[in-house]
Amino acid sequence: MSFYSNKWRNITVSGKAASGSTTLARGLAEKTGWKMFSGGEMVREYMKKNGISLAETNKSPDEFHVKLDNFIKDKLKNESQRIIESWLAGYDAIGIAGVFKILVVCEDDSVRIDRLVNRDKMTIEKAKEHLRIREKENMEKWEKLYKTADFWNPVNYDLVIDTYRNGPLQTLETALESLGYSSL
Repeated sequence: MSFYSNKWRNITVSGKAASGSTTLARGLAEKTGWKMFSGGEMVREYMKKNGISLAETNKSPDEFHVKLDNFIKDKLKNESQRIIESWLAGYDAIGIAGVFKILVVCEDDSVRIDRLVNRDKMTIEKAKEHLRIREKENMEKWEKLYKTADFWNPVNYDLVIDTYRNGPLQTLETALESLGYSSL
């Protein structure tokens, strides 16, 4: 059974590394029956294929990032029942009707670091460095490409969830409730 909404055609889930955005997007896809697309997975595949570290966004071509964001915008405009997860998915959805935009934040960087340590099996120091460099590199790239740094302004989102204060199940329940999802 697939979730149907008169108001929302698609959902975006945005958040920085280890904020919980992928976990939420997967949970939403499972509950709603909608197809999920992960921009992060596309980035990881591209970077791996081209021998570029995730923390070295500056080494990836600008065209790749613009192409990915245009691909996401096209999906949001022309398809339905999609859950699109990426750092900039909500930003990409600004001005597109029928898109419910969720921003996932984690106010405590130590929690994000712990998630990276457990998920990617890296040391605490490596996780700290990874977050610092990756976020810096991404922001420099995107600010240059899009002439803004306002990618995660809560005003542009329909729902903001702090995964430091809410576990994965509570985060999913909050999102589903906000969407008007009912399991009945």
